[in-house]
Amino acid sequence: MARDLLAQESVQKTLDRVVAHAVDLVDGCEAAGVLTLSGKRVETLAATSDLVRTSDRIQGEVFEGPCLDATRRLTEVYKVEDMTTSVDRWPRYAPHARELGIGSMMGFLLFTENDNLGALDMYSTRPHAFTGRSEHVGWLLASHAAVAFSSARTHTQLHAALDTRHDIGEAVGILMERYKLSEDQAFGVLKKSSQDHNLKLRDVARTVTETGGVPGAR
Repeated sequence: MARDLLAQESVQKTLDRVVAHAVDLVDGCEAAGVLTLSGKRVETLAATSDLVRTSDRIQGEVFEGPCLDATRRLTEVYKVEDMTTSVDRWPRYAPHARELGIGSMMGFLLFTENDNLGALDMYSTRPHAFTGRSEHVGWLLASHAAVAFSSARTHTQLHAALDTRHDIGEAVGILMERYKLSEDQAFGVLKKSSQDHNLKLRDVARTVTETGGVPGAR
């Protein structure tokens, strides 16, 4: 499982494999998903079923629920043994969960030393579906998943940064040749266009490389 996660080619493929492994490896798990929270915006990054996506959406709408608690309060492990007894804890979410057929839930915070990456959530239609072994295996999966997720994200960010650097370098070269500017002057033109038109520097650079012109230039 750990080797499989690290072998994936993108962040999304890594997350898709994480939730698939949860269903395959954790006793009682019938569906799984990865949820992240930014401010009050809930996002499902990966899911094995529509039940997970619907549950995440409802938790975002009522802004309460076990998955949100794990992410907001940095709860490393949570387990809801029986959703029918959780009305007092999540009065707005629990009735919806029962309508979806959720009997029990379990989740794990995805984190590394430097990052809170969201929560890996597991669902069952049966109350008391998750055992101590389920929790142990789930924790091992979540630990490997967090490392693989963080690694994949860093890899993607590095590639994006290298691509941006290449685009900007190419645009600077075009401006230097066309307008007989120094390197610093050419970069200054890109930067000013970015600021004046509220565009990302990389987007300005791409416009220059694709059209030969600077956005807003006369």
